[in-house]
Amino acid sequence: MKKKGTVLFIPHGGGPLPILGDPRHKEIIKFLKNIKFRINKPSSIIVISAHWEEDEVNITSGEKPSLIYDYYGFPEESYKITYPAPGNSKLANKIKNLLKAKDINSKLNPERGFDHGVFIPLKIMYPEASITCVQISLLKNLDPKKHIEMGKALSSLMDENILILGSGMSFHNLNILLSGSESTDSDNAKNKEFDDWLVNVCAGDKLNNVEKEKALIEWIKAPSARFCHPREEHLIPLHVCYGIKNKKADLVFNDNVIGKKVSAFLW
Repeated sequence: MKKKGTVLFIPHGGGPLPILGDPRHKEIIKFLKNIKFRINKPSSIIVISAHWEEDEVNITSGEKPSLIYDYYGFPEESYKITYPAPGNSKLANKIKNLLKAKDINSKLNPERGFDHGVFIPLKIMYPEASITCVQISLLKNLDPKKHIEMGKALSSLMDENILILGSGMSFHNLNILLSGSESTDSDNAKNKEFDDWLVNVCAGDKLNNVEKEKALIEWIKAPSARFCHPREEHLIPLHVCYGIKNKKADLVFNDNVIGKKVSAFLW
């Protein structure tokens, strides 16, 4: 029987800290190590990371992508992490053609490497780095509807044994995450009410698929939305994921990372 594709939205944590064994990432490290046993081992991986934005969709097309250490102020070992996963130019071209068929402009980028939203979680999930990988950028406009449409354009990839990974964070208020102080009850309540809303939209039974899509497009109306995402680049990979499957997800992670409740969803 032919294996079908999988879509997964994950919180990738803070910079290289999951690889460094940071205790505040204990639960997400455990999750990333174990989730691969719940899905088919993919023949290729496509990642939509929060850490790459362009005016039009860019797609990595190099055969040996380098790593982009796009984090600062961490121990020296953080800049020696390796993840030599091969690229996949054939898949990159297929992605470009699928987007073109839905009138979404895109371009191949043979020079771009993998940012930490790609290599940090994948080094935990698939440390052998033997699976071909392609990264797709976000659009700088961060328009939720356009990113759902991007996902819909890629939906036929689910006929293949491909893992599409949305790599972000369902909570990403950096001022709170980096403060180093204990969270206030008010902060925790805001974190919880947005997370509860997101779980209900993505994995709940109360909304049909059309209503789920509308809620995600209008995510800014959710309780404490702007507190949890002062800027939404870490949420928007989720919209691409939803667009691909356009249906209810399974909640596969709902725990603390750096002291804040975050969620992961599997389709």
